[in-house]
Amino acid sequence: MTSAMSVTGRSLRELIDGAGERSLAAAGLACLDRCLPLLGRDLGDLLRPVWAAVARGDGPAWGESLAKARAELDGAAARAGEGDPAQAVRGMLAAAPAAWAAGDLRAWADACSATALVLHGRHDPAGVPDGLVERCRAGDAEGAGPLLAGELRRQQAVLEAVAHGPTGLRRARELSVEGGRVLRAVVSRRARTA
Repeated sequence: MTSAMSVTGRSLRELIDGAGERSLAAAGLACLDRCLPLLGRDLGDLLRPVWAAVARGDGPAWGESLAKARAELDGAAARAGEGDPAQAVRGMLAAAPAAWAAGDLRAWADACSATALVLHGRHDPAGVPDGLVERCRAGDAEGAGPLLAGELRRQQAVLEAVAHGPTGLRRARELSVEGGRVLRAVVSRRARTA
């Protein structure tokens, strides 16, 4: 059986349940960041101010930067990707809570986690049988293809890195950039062979 346990031996679901505000904000934001390639255009700087607010742990700046990112994405909607995956990515940003509160951030991070795993699974050549995403989140990644398993590992690594304090945000950003490149390459390859 392939395990999805993290370095700390805790499942993704347990890591989310035990995370604080900054870790939850970073976790949800990182999932969103890695899925931006599904919008079909370069939006790499869209979330930079939101990341800065997370780094400062600044609740008012978090809400303001989210509103600006939503407005910018709305303005780009006509030129960005369409279809279910693109709508799911826009939905992740739309659902981000303006309040810097653990309960709201936990619900959002949890939903972003599941959405990001589902979206990665759709592009995984191994396919995703019913229930696999939830099994992965609970600690059992048996049957997960490389793209889904990689996203699962990145989600765990982000939560573990940020748990060590603001310095872990740099690692979270690196993981987001790396994951975005991987997904962008997969989407581009699939488009060329379609």
